[in-house]
Amino acid sequence: MESGRPKRILTIEDDPAFIRLLETRLKAKGYEVHTVTDGLQALNAVRKLKPDLIITDLLLPGMDGHKICRMIKFDKTTSHIPVIMLTARDLDKEAELAKQCRADLFISKTNPIDVWISRIPKMLDRINKKKTQPDS
Repeated sequence: MESGRPKRILTIEDDPAFIRLLETRLKAKGYEVHTVTDGLQALNAVRKLKPDLIITDLLLPGMDGHKICRMIKFDKTTSHIPVIMLTARDLDKEAELAKQCRADLFISKTNPIDVWISRIPKMLDRINKKKTQPDS
């Protein structure tokens, strides 16, 4: 990983107001933020941008967040990328599906944004440590 470059976060979200909120908060923390608004655009963006972390909404046009997460996590070239799955719904069923898709964090949009954004550095740190550890 290039040293000195800001961590790149891909957000997959179709709500313009929430996009602005996410971008504002993430950029204020020093992250480079890229956004796509459609589930189908998401996989191309992941391959092109090689983000350090992905934040995806659950309900999206084109392809839902569960399918996006599953495709990212079951691809060897992208499986290491942490995925935060957001939803306006707070359902146990959705949380279970997120776990099955290997999402790293499942959170309701009703939770304070600063609380879960504060977890991003630890998620990125954990991934960097895995990359630097020798294979056993």
